[in-house]
Formats: sequence, structure tokens, C-alpha cells
Amino acid sequence: MDKVKIGISCGDINSISLEVILKALNNEQIFKNIIPIIYGNIKIVSYHKNIAQLENLSINIIGQGEKPRPGRINLVNCWNDNVTITLGKASPDGGKFAQIALERAVDDVLKSELDALVTGPVNKLSMRMAGFNYSGHTGYLKDKAEVKDCLMFMVSDRIRIGLVTDHVAVSSIASQITKESVLSKLRIMEQSLMSDFGIEKPHIAVLGLNPHAGEEGLIGSEDEEIIRPAIIEAKKAGLFVAGPYSADGFFGSGHFSKFDGILAMYHDQGLIPFKNMSYYEGVNYTAGLNFVRTSPDHGTAFDISGKNEADPRSMIHAIYTAKDIYLQRKGYHEMRENVLKKRPKLSEESSE
Repeated sequence: MDKVKIGISCGDINSISLEVILKALNNEQIFKNIIPIIYGNIKIVSYHKNIAQLENLSINIIGQGEKPRPGRINLVNCWNDNVTITLGKASPDGGKFAQIALERAVDDVLKSELDALVTGPVNKLSMRMAGFNYSGHTGYLKDKAEVKDCLMFMVSDRIRIGLVTDHVAVSSIASQITKESVLSKLRIMEQSLMSDFGIEKPHIAVLGLNPHAGEEGLIGSEDEEIIRPAIIEAKKAGLFVAGPYSADGFFGSGHFSKFDGILAMYHDQGLIPFKNMSYYEGVNYTAGLNFVRTSPDHGTAFDISGKNEADPRSMIHAIYTAKDIYLQRKGYHEMRENVLKKRPKLSEESSE
């Protein structure tokens, strides 16, 4: 089996991002199936390597047109500017160079020079200071992939939770939930569970928006007028979908364990239970793209940046999850192609 080439964007240079990346790659086991390629800058990587006390970690710099070396940590040097690092602080440079690395890595995965992409954490304020006009990675990746919609899908061995709305203000959530948006996310989740996670007939739960899923219209109308009709239409289309469920009872009772995927209406409704169950093992996966992208389920953690206290487990899981999804998706599409090839073609007479 060929090793999977995984690009890893450096994230915010003032954060814990490179610390957790380097700690995750400081393991011989990772090179058995993966060729890791960091997108960043050798001086910045070396700086964080010293913070993490990994002075003996060897980095192979890839020049233009060179192939990454198996068994090594490879680095694409994305810029040569001298940069002042301000650990633990949002800055225009933090956003600027995170964006440069991200753009280069995305371009390479779109050109199939990478098999999958793992993105290091970025700071939204730093990115905005640098002119990045997205609320996070997800919207940017959707536009770069030129797809109509995608799904922020938090995944772990224990639970998988997708979001209808992600990084939006609480005051704007209800207005962004429509029957069409719920249906779109359900379709993406079902396809991802089949092609990316190998589940033949996925069962999906949908959470309500309001307390007690609206209490039959007594506490808000969205559950009865928007979410339930979307579930009914999804069922008619052949999806195995149930809900809307009241989120507190759904998680409190353990009912979540009966489903392959859960669709939450907004960020905290999904991420609070997810991180409570999977804090160090959770992975943020963007379903619905034409390439595989994962990231750790945490942010830049400016409060511990530079202190060598960052835990790399979520980054480790993000790297392995990217590899697993890439191989699962590849096998899924090869299987479908083989099935189509084996189907007898209709004769001209039978097609008339």
C-alpha cells in the first residue's frame, strides 16, 4: 500500500499550532503509513521545535519540484520573510502567514500533489487583521473546492456531530436555519457516513433548535415549521433520519449512542457534548469537499503558547483520521466503479 501524503498547514505562528504538529510527528509509527508535509517556514518551525524541546527532530526541506521523502518530516518553505513572533497574541503577521501556508497547501491538495490536508489552528482575529474574509476554515475551503455546501463534522470513535450553522452569532442562528439548509446538511452527512466512514445504511438523529424541541410550538415555531418538515422530506427520499430531539434529554439519556451521526442546529449545541466526550481525541472534519480535510478540535490556546504545555493528541487523531478517510473514500469509489463496470449495458432494443 502506498503511503498517504498529508499536508499540514502551520496555523497561527504565535499559537500552540506548530508545537502540537511537531509533537504529533515525533513518533516513528506515523511514518509507516503517512508522509507528512508541513507548510510553513523553516525558521518558525525551528523556533517552535526548540520550545517543544525537540531539538533532534530532523526536517527535510522540499524545493520546487522535489518529492517529499518517506520516513521524514518534510517542509514546504512558503515564505522567506523575517517574522517577529509574538507568542500568545493576535497579530496581522499571525494571520498573514497562516493564510499563506493554508493557500499553498490547499492549492497542492487541489492539484492532487497531496492526498489529504490537516489544518493547524488559526486565530479568527489575526486572520481578520490580515484581510481573511471568512469566519473560519470551513467557508474558505468550500469556496476553494467550488462546492455548493459542506458540513462541519466533529468526529471521534464515540460520537459524530455535524452542524447546520457553525461560527455565527447566537442572535443570527434561527434566521439561518431553513428547510433547505437542514436537508443539505443531512444529505452531506449521509454521503460522508457511507463513503468516508464505511457505514452502509447510516442512521441520523436531528436535534431541535428550541428547548424541548419547541414543545409542539409552545417554545418557538422553528422545530415544527422548518426542522420537522425537513426530516419528513429526508425520510421520503430514503434517508434513515429521526427527530427533532430535545438536545438535553438526547445526550443525558445516552440516546445518542444509537445513531451513526447527529445533526445539531448550532455550534455550542453540538460542540459542548462532543468535547465533553472526546476532548483529546476529537477531530474537526469538513465533509462534502472533493478532498479530505481535518483539523484538531481545539483552537490556538494563546494562554499556553510557548510554555510547552500543549497536548498533541487531537492533532495526532486529526492526522490519522485524514489518512483513514482518504483510504476509505478511495476504496468506496473504486468499489462503485467496479460495480458500474460489471453492470450489463442496455441494448439498443431494450433502451427504446
